[in-house]
Amino acid sequence: MLGSGLGDFGNDLEDARQISTRDIPGYPASTVEGHAGAIIAGNISGKSLICFQGRVHLYEGYPLESVVFPVQMAAALGAKVLILTNAAGGIHRHLLPGSLMLIEDHVDLQFRCKIRTSHDKTIPLQSARVSQRHNGKLYSLRLREMTEEVACAAGIPLQVGVLGALTGPSYETPAEVRMWQRIGVDAACMSTAAEAVEGARLGLEVMGISCITNRAAGLSGKPLDHADVIETAHRVKGRFKMLLREIIKAL
Repeated sequence: MLGSGLGDFGNDLEDARQISTRDIPGYPASTVEGHAGAIIAGNISGKSLICFQGRVHLYEGYPLESVVFPVQMAAALGAKVLILTNAAGGIHRHLLPGSLMLIEDHVDLQFRCKIRTSHDKTIPLQSARVSQRHNGKLYSLRLREMTEEVACAAGIPLQVGVLGALTGPSYETPAEVRMWQRIGVDAACMSTAAEAVEGARLGLEVMGISCITNRAAGLSGKPLDHADVIETAHRVKGRFKMLLREIIKAL
């Protein structure tokens, strides 16, 4: 799942086949700049991949069922590993624009407690989150350790931290950022949490990487702008794509 400004990775697939999400009946349309709305299937290092160029967000007016629909589609097509990426605002002092952060856990500040499955049964997310964690971890410890090893071998700087998932679409206030610092949130985004939980519920091994595109509100002395998010994501996408390729090669 390729986040804001990071969709170019899908163009690197070998033997690629692409479909616009507009051509899939019932598929939610992405309305945000930096989210192309395409699905590409192909191979890298002998591994079969499905890349989602762009996601949909709660703040676009979609219900949670639509937000997690791509994850359900991937699982139905046979995916075993779910790699989630996003653009995020850095809260921890070491997470400057251009940094990459491996997600070790998240704090769900979107406060969406239920999803509805295709069988029309309501499943509490809290129950799903607890029951599907591997050794108590939503984000796979095996994949995290592997990612740290390949990043080190490739000379790619990689931080590890906790992601805060917000509803948006407005950016956080400085007061909210100070609160999140106190509860241990290292970076903030407007996606990822529900997709991670649904992936785990469906039995996928989940990992996530945030591209830190800006400092969170009140930490940089300048207003936040989505154009800056896209610009920074484009600036670091070479390093980001290299890391993804090394991760996939090591799977």
